[in-house]
Amino acid sequence: MSIRGIGSDVIIRGLRSGAAAFLILWTGCASSGGNGPSVPPQAGAVPVDAAEASLQTVPVELQAVGTVQAYSTVEVTSQVSGQLESANFQEGQRVREGALLFEIDPRPFRAALDQARAELSRQSALLNQARADLAKDQTQAATAKVEAQRYASLLDRGVVTKEQYDQYRTNAQALEASVKADQAAIRSAQESVKAQQAAVESAQLQLGYASIYAPVTGLTGALLVQPGNIVKANSTVLVVINQLQPIYVEFSVPEKQLDEIRSYMAKGRPKVTASPTGGSETPSVGELTFMDNAADSATGTIGLKATFSNKGDQLWPGQFVNVVLTLAEQSNALVVPSQAVQTGQSGEYVYVIQPDLTVQQRPVTAGRSIGSRTVINQGLQVGEKVVTDGQLRLSPGAKVEIRTHPSPSGDQGSMP
Repeated sequence: MSIRGIGSDVIIRGLRSGAAAFLILWTGCASSGGNGPSVPPQAGAVPVDAAEASLQTVPVELQAVGTVQAYSTVEVTSQVSGQLESANFQEGQRVREGALLFEIDPRPFRAALDQARAELSRQSALLNQARADLAKDQTQAATAKVEAQRYASLLDRGVVTKEQYDQYRTNAQALEASVKADQAAIRSAQESVKAQQAAVESAQLQLGYASIYAPVTGLTGALLVQPGNIVKANSTVLVVINQLQPIYVEFSVPEKQLDEIRSYMAKGRPKVTASPTGGSETPSVGELTFMDNAADSATGTIGLKATFSNKGDQLWPGQFVNVVLTLAEQSNALVVPSQAVQTGQSGEYVYVIQPDLTVQQRPVTAGRSIGSRTVINQGLQVGEKVVTDGQLRLSPGAKVEIRTHPSPSGDQGSMP
């Protein structure tokens, strides 16, 4: 009886000890992430970067990808046929307007000019001879007319016979006809001289065309015809020159922006900046100078063209560039760093830091992004602090510690 009682006590004490141990084990599992109530994973504050929402003046911009085009592209051809004698530039060389580019063998044109000048001299001599003959015949005709008049008077008085009078009258009429013939010869000679003068000018022009000068200031391309080859008039392209200063950038924007752009163009020429894609150079600054007269129905866009001075040749024909068209400026816009704006299932939001250094997840309505800044249209007040780095470690109500300076590589985008 006593032995049975002692064993029962041992068994009871063993069961109590086991139950206590099981209870302790179950509690530990619940605390370490089992099915029990959750507890904060960490008690310390999360280090974050922060910035204040502030009022700033921001530009009203449209962004697009554009293509650089030469201000003018000239295909240099010869206006006369002949053998190309020399090319007086290097391929890819910048040439100024009026610089001598090519020379075509001038000897045939010089010979034609000499011949035209000789013929002009001959025609001028004939004209001078005709003028001299006219002067002589006019003098003789005047004398003969006086003699005929005198013999007419003598005939009336019966001093001379009618045959003598008829001889002088006929001589005067013949000389008058010679005068008229000389005048006609002079007119013909004058026409011949005038035509030959035109022939001389044409020959001079052809000789001038044998020297080909740069029509614009620009950059030459590859030499398309080597010296020694025969070129045909107005057919053979010798070289192509691109004018780079100034230069154009063509781009397109959605046609829904048409009315807005037209209204701003009516007030002046909006500013346009262009940056080569992938480049780190300072953007080139130009102005909007052209809007196409019709929208592209296939793409729903309107074509625009901006002009840049391009003094340093930063822009190059055929190059793709990032274009920013600045239409106006919006004053008193509420702005935060773009990295502060996050996107969730319910839309865009920011983490706002409360005075007690806890964070509130607040939905916002974001507007345009300008560089590293984003305009907040609704959801924030001026002076409120928002988290700009470290959002992935935050949840509503979490405690934060604001870093005094941004870390070299922030936590955003990587799990802690």
